Amino acid sequence: MNPVSPEPNAPAGRLRSRRVSLAGSPRHGAVAAFVRCRGLPRAAGAALLVALVATAFAGQRVAVPQFRYLVDFSVPVAEVVPLAHAVILATTLFSPMADLEETSAQPMRRHQGTYLVTLLVLALGLSALPLLAGATGEVCTSAARNVVGYLGLAMISARLFGSGLAWLLPLGMFGPTLFLGVSSANTPEPWAWSLHTAASVPAAVQAAALWTTGACAAATGRPRQTERAEHT
Repeated sequence: MNPVSPEPNAPAGRLRSRRVSLAGSPRHGAVAAFVRCRGLPRAAGAALLVALVATAFAGQRVAVPQFRYLVDFSVPVAEVVPLAHAVILATTLFSPMADLEETSAQPMRRHQGTYLVTLLVLALGLSALPLLAGATGEVCTSAARNVVGYLGLAMISARLFGSGLAWLLPLGMFGPTLFLGVSSANTPEPWAWSLHTAASVPAAVQAAALWTTGACAAATGRPRQTERAEHT
């Protein structure tokens, strides 16, 4: 009896089965569920739509209202829109299935940390889209700084008041900045970090500090009971 020769495509079959088993592994399934239950695909789509609309108006500027002084100060639209990106993405911080995640056999802290970095990368990518419309590198650098700072504020807001109110602190900062953030010398006040130029080191430090604080709050916090009740 002749020995049975191996099938020529056996290695390819084993490779396909290995890929299938990898894609369907519990680890990858847990990551996919972690992302889906927070509504990240929907939020990322909404933020992308806002970014595309803003890219079409990348050459426009927003004039600061003459509230305190007669000033002639304006900022590019690309430096204002990061506020929307930060708020939209921060609404996905917590899951309505937090109770199940806490009893999961897999550690959720690692997923949460990776998720926060993913949100930051998404926000930075969205803030860089105006480059496609001819925005300068300086404008995009300021936009990146602003999205980092506002994302930090949104994460703090989501931790304190629930992800549905992630907009509270960012808008609470943006309003005074817009109306009170320019001095009589027609320059931004020291605390109005989102109005400063890209070369401003203090503004970058403030934005980084806000994101670090927000990330720590989001990574160590739990959803509020009222937020869980809203999703049930």
